[in-house]
Amino acid sequence: MRLTTASSHSQESILATNKMLRNTYMLLSMTLLFSAAMAGMAMYLNMPHPGMIITLVGYFGLLFLTNKFSNSSLGLLFVFALTGFMGLTLGPILNMYLNAFSNGHELVMTALGGTGVIFLGLSGYALTTRKDFSFIAGFLMVGILVAFIAGLAAMLFSIPALSLAVSAMFVLLMSGMILFQTSAIIHGGETNYIMATVSLYVSIYNLFLSLLQLLAAFGGDE
Repeated sequence: MRLTTASSHSQESILATNKMLRNTYMLLSMTLLFSAAMAGMAMYLNMPHPGMIITLVGYFGLLFLTNKFSNSSLGLLFVFALTGFMGLTLGPILNMYLNAFSNGHELVMTALGGTGVIFLGLSGYALTTRKDFSFIAGFLMVGILVAFIAGLAAMLFSIPALSLAVSAMFVLLMSGMILFQTSAIIHGGETNYIMATVSLYVSIYNLFLSLLQLLAAFGGDE
C-alpha cells in the first residue's frame, strides 16, 4: 500500500510538473510573439523611447499588478500588458542600433540568434539533467541588484566602460536566472506559470539587450 501510494504521488508530481512546463512555455511563446509585434509596431511608427523614468515606472507597476493577480485570469491580462509595454520600449532601441551602425541588421539578428541558442541550451540542460539550481538564488539576487545599480550609474554619469561591464554581468546573471527558473519549475519551487513566464521573459529580454550592446561595442561598424 505504501509503495502504491508513493508511486501515485510520484506520478501526480510528474504530471503536475509537465503541465506547469507546458503552460509556461506556451505562455512564454505567446508573450514573446506579442512583444515582438509591439516592438515591430514601435519601429514602424518610429516611436520615441519613453525615457528611463517612464520605463521603470511602467515596468515595476505592471510587474506588481501581474504578481498581485497571478492567481486569477487578470494575471494573464497584465502579463501581456507588461510584455507588450517592454516590446514598445524595445522598438526605439532597435531603431537606434539600425540607424547608428551600417551592420545594424546583422548585430540585431546575431544577438537574437545568440539569445535563442543560450536559452534553448540552458533550458535543455536543466530539463535533461534535472539538477537543482536553487543554491544560486542568493548569488543571483545580490548580483542583479549590484548590476542594476551599476547600470543606473553608468547611464546617469555616461561611463561607457561601466556600461559594457554591466552588460557582461547581465549576460551571466540572466543565464543563471534561466537555469534557476527552469530548475524551480522542475522541482516544484515555482508553481505559478504566469510568474514563471514573467521571470523567463525578463531574463530573455535582458539577455538579448546585453548581447546586442556587447556586439555593437566590439563589432559595430558606424
